[in-house]
Amino acid sequence: MLQAIIDFIKSTGIYAIFAVNGMWGNVLMIMIAFLLLYLAIKKGFEPLLLLPIAFGMLLTNLPLSGMMSTPIMDLVAKSPDAHGTLLNVSNAGQGILELNQPGGLLYYLFQGDHLGIFPPLIFMGVGAMTDFGPLIANPKSLLLGAAAQFGIFITFIGAIASGLFTAQQASAIAIIGGADGPTAIYVASKMAPELLGSIAVAAYSYMALVPVIQPPIMKLLTTKEERVIKMEQMRHVSTLEKILFPIMVTVIVSLIVPPATTLIGMLMLGNLFKESGVVGRLEDTAKNGLMNIVTIFLGVSVGATASADKFLVAQTLAIIVLGALAFAIGTAAGVLMAKFMNKVSGGRINPLIGSAGVSAVPMAARVSQVVGQKENPSNFLLMHAMGPNVAGVIGSAVSAGVLLSLFLY
Repeated sequence: MLQAIIDFIKSTGIYAIFAVNGMWGNVLMIMIAFLLLYLAIKKGFEPLLLLPIAFGMLLTNLPLSGMMSTPIMDLVAKSPDAHGTLLNVSNAGQGILELNQPGGLLYYLFQGDHLGIFPPLIFMGVGAMTDFGPLIANPKSLLLGAAAQFGIFITFIGAIASGLFTAQQASAIAIIGGADGPTAIYVASKMAPELLGSIAVAAYSYMALVPVIQPPIMKLLTTKEERVIKMEQMRHVSTLEKILFPIMVTVIVSLIVPPATTLIGMLMLGNLFKESGVVGRLEDTAKNGLMNIVTIFLGVSVGATASADKFLVAQTLAIIVLGALAFAIGTAAGVLMAKFMNKVSGGRINPLIGSAGVSAVPMAARVSQVVGQKENPSNFLLMHAMGPNVAGVIGSAVSAGVLLSLFLY
């Protein structure tokens, strides 16, 4: 009986914390998970993804939980009297694979991230919820969305210059600058799976902090006179234009940047569900049921990759710093491009909408609206800001495709 009690105590996570080397890193990660849960629940920072990410981080760092354990396969020899040996691919033809020990739940959910399945499904839901009308009505918004991607490429150069990252890792880190969580996860799963947890946490943390980070940059780069500019009402966009837009964008982008087809194609498919008006059930499923399910799976499984041994390294701190730099540069580049367009147009464009060129939809557009209304309560910039905002979604996907084209193989 005494031995049974001792064995039970040794099987607990509490015992492991004190008896197993390196477990205090898990404790620190649990504290970080608690902080992220606080920010999601109490402060409302991007709770739909930050909460499951934080809880996934908590689950994977609980000692002995095995939530991310990989399955163990044995190669059992065909001869009935031979003993099984651990899987070795080189001699896989000599026996039969048998499952010795199944993997953890989150390991199997993570395959949706690892195989690049969940982010495109998120994009389909985003497309079903997004109105591209403001972009169609004002095609010049594409320039603002493109300018905001400047942060991605500057950060890529910075990551390479640091000497801490390969070109593939730098590509995945740079996408954080687009403030596009699914795209960052997609690129990381393809090019730097070992950094997926750090990149995902950084990307969604900065997305959640859009209302905090962007306003000071916007005010620093604009004058009072520019912030109070009222913009003309947009023209009406026909149903035909809205139907043709996702089809044409898919074809054009895919022909120019084939690796972007997965993200752009799913984004535009979701939008076509919305604008066609003939598949209401598919639209509803894409933006509600399926979107919610995939969000849960993606968030929890991505958080589960942030184990202590992978997260508590020098590279993680560098990723957080580079991510902040990327986001700040992207915001500034969008505002500066809008200032230039305002000069060219004779003072008809409010530079505040340039900050919405990052693809945090619709949060970045709302920030433009809030900052503009504080300067002029009668000013309504939301729809004008939605143009560059959705252009930023397209821009980040295209940027991801360019980096995949250059450095994936």
